[in-house]
Amino acid sequence: MLHLLTAQLPEIEARGEAVVSLGGRDFTIKRQLIDDLREQNLAAAIARLGKALLAMHSPVDGMVGIDNARQIFEAARHPKSFIALPNADHLLGNKADAEYAAAVLAAWSSRYIGATAPAAVQASAEGADVVVEETGAGRLQQLVSVGPHRFFADEPVEQGGLGSGPNPYDLLLAGLGACTSMTLRLFADRKGWNLAKVRVSLSHRKIHAEDCADCETRDGKIDEITRSIALQGELDTEQRARLLEIAEKCPVHRTLHGEVKVRTQEV
Repeated sequence: MLHLLTAQLPEIEARGEAVVSLGGRDFTIKRQLIDDLREQNLAAAIARLGKALLAMHSPVDGMVGIDNARQIFEAARHPKSFIALPNADHLLGNKADAEYAAAVLAAWSSRYIGATAPAAVQASAEGADVVVEETGAGRLQQLVSVGPHRFFADEPVEQGGLGSGPNPYDLLLAGLGACTSMTLRLFADRKGWNLAKVRVSLSHRKIHAEDCADCETRDGKIDEITRSIALQGELDTEQRARLLEIAEKCPVHRTLHGEVKVRTQEV
């Protein structure tokens, strides 16, 4: 900070204050701030902070160099984290940069400050498996609480969200993909087969019902999920075929194909 004020220090010390331009904005800096800055030993203060610390820095920051961020990070004790903010200016003048930094900070800090505890308590009290609530950040960002786990659901920036988490259909595909992979792992292990690794890739789209030869619905549009399964390991042709059959039996797959009733109520 003192380095940035080098040119104005004589005026501040002579007049007691001066207007300083930082990052394109004018600030009135008083001598009291200069005296306070000179008395500080930030490295020692950071070392004895006793709290989690998150350092954010932009590689193109023209006001504060990466060396300053490095010194802060090295002085801090664990737990500590460092996140780069590509293409952001020092004051986060771009709205998208500011929203990204805020979303990351909210997600990171929730691990340490217990801000999401009420959702967990609510889930337990209601007997709910999952609680989803608005965060107030952006228009669409949601905090998803699943037992002790917390993560964001959101929409891409071009859809009006912050891009801070998967969208609802992404979560649906993730549930099917995770269930498929787990089901195959359990089956292969039980059989003693040499299944080294499972990778499931999924995509979702809307198609015209008339374009689906094996669908009962003939009018309007239907949802089509494409699931591609890569099986690594020394497996013969019959084993691979059997694993693909088992993929059709994963619980989430059966739920999607079975009758599902969603009951909605106000609480």
